[in-house]
Amino acid sequence: MITMTPFTLKDARLIESWIDSETSLFQWAGPAFQYPLDTGQWTHYMETENQKLFSAKDKEDSQQIVGHIALGKIDKLHRQARIGKVIVHPDYRGKGIAEHMIRSVLHVAFQELDLHKVTLGVFDFNTPAIRCYERIGFQQDGLLRDHRRIGNEYWNLVEMSLLETD
Repeated sequence: MITMTPFTLKDARLIESWIDSETSLFQWAGPAFQYPLDTGQWTHYMETENQKLFSAKDKEDSQQIVGHIALGKIDKLHRQARIGKVIVHPDYRGKGIAEHMIRSVLHVAFQELDLHKVTLGVFDFNTPAIRCYERIGFQQDGLLRDHRRIGNEYWNLVEMSLLETD
């Protein structure tokens, strides 16, 4: 289905075309970026320490980027990290790509980095993502009410985690 490769600036330029508004950018990346995206923001993102960035490529067409995912805030002392910036190409959504990307990143987290806990945050209206995370084994740890203001609305954030023993 997919192969995971290190994220490159070339991949970043493709992902930009999937994000068509400030709202869609915020849903994907939270406050990490400003709309519109530019090379400087991508470069800063790619140079951030304590993270691993991946692109998902179609196995049949190794040039086709179908997704991106980050394993960030890697803390080897406390043996935890945070999944973030999960995005799937619009034409590939609903086909299980995100689940494959998350399982691949969890393999890196638990097998290669020997972490104990992986966390993530997802806006509560993103029910397909929440269902995906729960299928994998993530549990809801809590709800941060009115966590982010987007225009005139406030969005709730669901905090989730998965332990190496889950």
